[in-house]
Amino acid sequence: MQSLQPDPAARYRNVLEALWRIIRTEGLWRPMRGLNVTATGAGPAHALYFACYEKLKKTLSDVIHPGGNSHIANGAAGCVATLLHDAAMNPAEVVKQRMQMYNSPYHRVTDCVRAVWQNEGAGAFYRSYTTQLTMNVPFQAIHFMTYEFLQEHFNPQRRYNPSSHVLSGACAGAVAAAATTPLDVCKTLLNTQESLALNSNITGHITGMASAFRTVYQVGGVTAYFRGVQARVIYQIPSTAIAWSVYEFFKYLITKRQEEWRAGK
Repeated sequence: MQSLQPDPAARYRNVLEALWRIIRTEGLWRPMRGLNVTATGAGPAHALYFACYEKLKKTLSDVIHPGGNSHIANGAAGCVATLLHDAAMNPAEVVKQRMQMYNSPYHRVTDCVRAVWQNEGAGAFYRSYTTQLTMNVPFQAIHFMTYEFLQEHFNPQRRYNPSSHVLSGACAGAVAAAATTPLDVCKTLLNTQESLALNSNITGHITGMASAFRTVYQVGGVTAYFRGVQARVIYQIPSTAIAWSVYEFFKYLITKRQEEWRAGK
């Protein structure tokens, strides 16, 4: 849905129509394309992400607001954690988006990786890294600050409470996703290098966030920056709800085991 000049057969009015037509014309498993490369990158990326966030949040909170919770510390920790997360995840994102484009010539992950490497060089896997950071740094700052803010209201004692973690995570993801959709559209354009030959003013590779922003506006105007906002929000709600609930569960489990181990010594 974020494509600026989609094939006539791939023009969708909303998320449900897009999902239905993709399944009907391209097969049941077409919406899952790119899942394997995403899963491969997500493991190490999220391990770095949460480990960095937890450590920095505590360190910065002790400096800024000793003995309490600091929204500034939460946002800053989320921003720094994003640098590590995106460094691990960006190549996987490039491959995933190219495989998901309508009429993608790639049938396997290895085909896509080989073609990008041979035709565009290793730098193509990080062409959108700065734009990814420009999107994800504010996304994660808004995400973490919203999550911690909601936890203060729904779970002031900060105990393990699955329902509060799911609700806070879902709301935080929705707010952050909606706010950063224009940056996601630009990132998609950089990753896919979509052909924009219909517009005579746009030729060659698009490089950098400023170029991507300018191109999106030239092709579709202001409304183009919010293409796919529905799908992005719908995706992020369960994604962040699951991520936070799983993270909080294992954090609770590990903390409990550590306490039991210390008590038994």
